[in-house]
Amino acid sequence: MSVSFKDQVAIVTGAGGGLGRSHALMLASHGAAVVVNDFGGARDGSGGTTEASEAVVREITAAGGRAIANAGNVASEADMAEMVEQALSAFGRIDVLINNAGILRDKSFAKMEIEDFRRVVEVHLMGTTIATKAVWAQMREQKYGRILVTSSTSGSYGNFGQSNYGAAKMGVLGLMNVLHLEGAKYGIHVNAIVPTAATRMTGDMMDPAMLELLAPELVSPAAVWLVSRDAPSRTALLAGAGTVARLALVESQGVCFTGQEFTPETVGARFDEIASLDGQIEVMAGLDHVDRIIANARAALAKKD
Repeated sequence: MSVSFKDQVAIVTGAGGGLGRSHALMLASHGAAVVVNDFGGARDGSGGTTEASEAVVREITAAGGRAIANAGNVASEADMAEMVEQALSAFGRIDVLINNAGILRDKSFAKMEIEDFRRVVEVHLMGTTIATKAVWAQMREQKYGRILVTSSTSGSYGNFGQSNYGAAKMGVLGLMNVLHLEGAKYGIHVNAIVPTAATRMTGDMMDPAMLELLAPELVSPAAVWLVSRDAPSRTALLAGAGTVARLALVESQGVCFTGQEFTPETVGARFDEIASLDGQIEVMAGLDHVDRIIANARAALAKKD
């Protein structure tokens, strides 16, 4: 099945290099007009320049594509509102938003300053929220939109020295889950990419032999498919080194203590049963979990009677 973004407009944040650049180039090669956003700061978020975004725009236009540069800061509501106005003025609509912009300020939790924690959350979680909020009304009005958030295994699994980054990256998955529900009737699909790639952000963290296998171009096909017309919603794909897998949040069948002794001791005694993933369940909405545990309790009470 061919994937085309003909007559569509995409915004990619943090697109001056690495994953964002790769996503922007692939979107353009599949027909999208692209707003290449990049604040142009250092890895820790300091500084700022338009050079990176303008260079990617030149790559796209040299290949016959359409693109404009934007140097807005995703953590600024005013900048993101201006970016949306720029996109609408240039291209008339917004179909796709890929939230990719990010910074790193890694330290162990004991050594980390709260300001470093706050700043990473501001860019990754709040920046994603602010950029998404900026396009939301337009997508609702046109009854179509594709939004991608960028998560990380540092959140889903953990990575030493990245408490700020991991917390923010799990936060965007929660945002995805809720916006999937709220956007459904407006034709807005919200998904997540969980990449592993060699970029400016990660290049000094990995062995050179590993870096060769982790080109950003081995993530972008999954990311771009997740914002295509035929994409699902509320789907998180892990992608890196040519492997694509689905990340799912599941819960165990658990134990219902209704009508039984329920103490810390009984929880401990039955922990292995509680934790067993035999018969695991993927719950698709918070209220589905509530329905399940209420049904368990009612069944237990009926059995007791």
